[in-house]
Amino acid sequence: MYIPEHFKVTDETIAYEIIKEHSFATLFSQHNGMPFATHLPLILNKEKSYLYGHFARPNPQWKDVTNQTVLAIFHGPHCYISPSWYETNKAVPTWNYVTVHVNGEVELLEDENELADSLHEMVLKYESPDSSYRLDDLDAKFLGALNKGIQGFKIKINRIEGKAKLSQNHSLERQELVINQLEQILNADEQQISSLMKANLKK
Repeated sequence: MYIPEHFKVTDETIAYEIIKEHSFATLFSQHNGMPFATHLPLILNKEKSYLYGHFARPNPQWKDVTNQTVLAIFHGPHCYISPSWYETNKAVPTWNYVTVHVNGEVELLEDENELADSLHEMVLKYESPDSSYRLDDLDAKFLGALNKGIQGFKIKINRIEGKAKLSQNHSLERQELVINQLEQILNADEQQISSLMKANLKK
């Protein structure tokens, strides 16, 4: 990923938070000599050494995803930045965004217990705390039949790159003008980008 120095996320803690908060990722690999992508949730383990996920078995990507370096992209908040918000009209539009790229190697899960643990962690992450849904409550035969339709995997994390493009290449005055405009837009992405920009100004 192309990362100008002033956009580089140097704190891995921040990168891990982006992975956790925006865990629906895009996973790229080579399949039959061509780039191939699957959109799926990936869960970071407690040791921050692996990402866990699963493919639908009809998805051909899992069949040759091992023995190669894969790329998982986690898309954080992003939004359009209008030059009309600046103090001058000598400017062009741009886009502010946050993203994390993870490179690693895939291991297919053959251990049923490791697969079950990863599915359990995924359900716990996305179900609300007061949800009545529990994987443990499902009939074992029913769950076993469903598990045959997926292929679990884990990605050994080899490299993490984070990029936060938050108008750092502009003056403080201009950054404040952008923040003021974004705060007036009620969309979630604009609100998140404005908060990140404010936090960046305080550093």
